[in-house]
This record gives sequence, structure tokens and C-alpha cells, in this order.
Amino acid sequence: MLNSTSPPLTFFILGAYMDVGILRYLYFVITAVLYIIIVTVNVLLIVVICVNRSLHEPMYMFLCSLFVNELYGSTSLLPLLLVQILSDVHIISVPLCFLQIFCLYSYAHVEFCNLAIMSYDRYLAICCPLQYHIILTHFKVSVFIVMIWLYSFVKFLITLSLTVRLTLCGNVLNSTFCRNYLVVNLACSGTSVNNIYGLFGTVLTVLVPLLPILYSYTKILRVVSSGSKQMRQKAISTCMPHLASLLNFSFGCIFETLQSRFDMITAPSELQIIMSMYFVILQSLLNPIMYGMKLTKIRHECKRLFYKNVFDDKLLA
Repeated sequence: MLNSTSPPLTFFILGAYMDVGILRYLYFVITAVLYIIIVTVNVLLIVVICVNRSLHEPMYMFLCSLFVNELYGSTSLLPLLLVQILSDVHIISVPLCFLQIFCLYSYAHVEFCNLAIMSYDRYLAICCPLQYHIILTHFKVSVFIVMIWLYSFVKFLITLSLTVRLTLCGNVLNSTFCRNYLVVNLACSGTSVNNIYGLFGTVLTVLVPLLPILYSYTKILRVVSSGSKQMRQKAISTCMPHLASLLNFSFGCIFETLQSRFDMITAPSELQIIMSMYFVILQSLLNPIMYGMKLTKIRHECKRLFYKNVFDDKLLA
């Protein structure tokens, strides 16, 4: 342990890694393959949406923002994780640790806010189809997306600035990556401001996205329950990918919060490690694959792009 008169910390020790011997190479390959798939499918869908004017609609622009966020979140975690898997000494510099905290926390907030605005988009598409393009203009969509990212960045810059000012009396984090709560727990100076803002920030993080989600789906259920069978099927088909994404991410974040706030020492180490990365890895894989397969326009454009490239290659050969 370090006392308050010790020199400033230069690194943290990530204490959740286990000595797995030669299996580290297997874990490295699995993680690297997952990261390559995540980058490939998200970049593919971003390109498909950007280059096809027929996809320049509100729903697809929000999806594009979502896919960019998946790249942002997975890149905040997986490259550093790959380095740690092959390393014998699991340390991370203090600036890099704080950068990872900012990126991962802002990723989670952007994800929730993006899913919230997408629920509002689904409400307008189902309940107000005639006014849909009047209410959600391209300008408003752009403003919503910019506000989501800007609000999330500013919110977690404040959180990070409160953490950076603390005097730390230790440098061991019982985790595979940097978590703000674990860093704050190492402080030997007062953390009351951090705790108050943390509680306030948690309420904002939950309520700001939750209110439009509850409002939108309450309206959707009311309209669908009084509609025809065909309308119910269409609504379910339209909302199912969004609900699956929302529930999956909520489950991952709940486990992540519980693991950070409570003593999980009785849980198997392997389970803790897998679940701590669940909310980033699975979400970043699930969203592009699910939306790519479910939404007809995106699926059609992906097929068209694939067959065009195959046909061009054959002509060149």
C-alpha cells in the first residue's frame, strides 16, 4: 500500500488475471477473432448505410450511430485486453487507465441514449406514420445524434475529473480492465463529492434513456393492442431487434454494476472475467448481425454489394 506522501502513481496492477499457461495463446486467438469480426461487420454496415442514399432515413442514421459506438466501445476494451492476455505482468499506466474508464463509461451512456432515441423513432413509425418524416427531419436526426454523443462525453468528463483529483493509497484493481468505482475505492482522500455525483450521475444515466423508452413502448402497446393482427405482427417485427438489443445491454450493465459495487469473490473467476466483458463484446456482435439480418433494406444492400464485388472480381480474372 502507498501512503499520501508517496510519489504519484504511474501504473495500476490488474489483479483479476490468472496464470493459464499455454492457454493464453488460445484465449488471445479467440479474442482477436472476435475483435476482427466486430470491426468487420460494424464497418461493413456503416459503409452500406453511408454510401446508399436509400438508407439515409432516420432509423438507419440512428443505427449508423449505434454501429460507430460499437466500434468505439470494443476498441476501448479489446486491444488492451489482447496485450494483457500475452503479458506476464498485468499493469496499465495511469493515463491509459483513465482514458479507458472514460471511453467505456461514455460508450455505455451513448449506447443507452441511442437505444432510447431509437425507441422514439419506432414509436413515430408505428403510431404516427404519416407525420414520421415531418417530425424526424434529417436536421433533427443530426441534432439528436450530436447531442447524444456530446452529452455523454461531457457527463463522463466531469466524472473522470473528480476521480483524477483524488490521492490514491493503492494501485491494485481486482479487474481485467479499469473501472472508475475500483479506482475511487483506492483513495485515501475524501470521496464524498465523487459518491454524491456518482449517485446523481447514475440516476441521470438510467432515467434520461428510460423515460423515452417507457413512453414510446407504452404508446406502441396502446396502439397495437387495438389494431389488427397484421399491424401487431408488423409492430413486433419492427420492435423486436430493438428490444433484444436493449434487454441484452441492460442485463450486461446490471451485472457489471453489481460486480463493481458488491463483493463477487465467491463467484468463479472465469465467470467474473467473461461477464465483465459481456456488455461490450456481445452487444458489439449482436447489434450489427441482428439488424443486418432482420432489416430487409440493409440485408438487400449487403447482398448487392457482395455479389457486385464477386462479379467484378470474376471480370478482372
